[in-house]
Parts: sequence; structure tokens; C-alpha cells
Amino acid sequence: MKIVIVSDTHMPRMAKKLPDRLVQELRSADAILHAGDWTQLAVWEALGAYAPTDGVAGNNDGEKIIAKFGHRKIVAFGGIRIGIVHGHMGGSRASTEANALGAFAGERVDAVVFGHSHIPVMKERDGILLFNPGSPTDKRKQPHYSFGMMRIEGGKLRAEHVYYSSKS
Repeated sequence: MKIVIVSDTHMPRMAKKLPDRLVQELRSADAILHAGDWTQLAVWEALGAYAPTDGVAGNNDGEKIIAKFGHRKIVAFGGIRIGIVHGHMGGSRASTEANALGAFAGERVDAVVFGHSHIPVMKERDGILLFNPGSPTDKRKQPHYSFGMMRIEGGKLRAEHVYYSSKS
């Protein structure tokens, strides 16, 4: 199973369309997860044209997105439990990773997908994969735009980032 992971798309302000490099991977996705800051439900519709899409609301999302997705959730694929949260609640921007991990304290998750900082992260903490895909449309001070992919095969989770230079 291939899951494409995105966050912080900030569309249409930061891009009028999904970046070509992202679309290339979306075409073969089995599922898509978005860790917040969609800014418009049209992003969910665009992603959903490729594969079933789920996610959470971020700090730049309005009431419609919050009502549709909420601020945190756990999804399961092939026996792997993935917590999704934007990471903005519970502290400052400097503590985004801690906020994300803390959102699932006391719950069994194999991975926590989060966003907010626009900084790609992939590290293990207490046996849990912490994964921030970065942003496919708003790299801020990062050298590249990015998104993530997770593959689940035989009950094992493998994750990677995809980096690229142009969001067109």
C-alpha cells in the first residue's frame, strides 16, 4: 500500500494547482493523508480525484475544514496505526514535534504525521515514527519543496521524503 503524505499546502495562496512532482506520485497512491493547513476544501477535492483522502485541520483552516476533519485522528492501514495532527496546538512553533507526539500520549500509534513547521522530519521516538512531510508548495527557508510517502507491506511501515525544486 502506498500512502502519499502532505501538509501545509496553503492553496490557493501558495500555489494555484498541485505541483507536477506531487501529482506524479498521487497517480499511483492508494491513500492520501493531509496534516493540515489546506486552507480550502478545494484542496481535498483535488487530492481526492487521485485516491481516498483524509486528514486534519491546521491553524490556517476555517470552520468548514475543522468541522469536516477535526484537529486530530488515528487512521489504520494494514494493521499500522497512524496518528495525524497539525502540531500547532499545545505550545509554541518551536515545540511542534513535542505537540504532535503529545497529542497521542497514552494511545497506541505506530507513526505520528504532523505539519505546521514546514520542516521535513523523519525520526523515531519511543518506538513511534515522527513524520513531517514539509510542504509541497511553501518551502519557507527550506532548500526544497517536499512531501512524503509511506509504504505498508507485510505489516511493516517504510517512509521517505520526496524533494524537488519547482512547485510548478
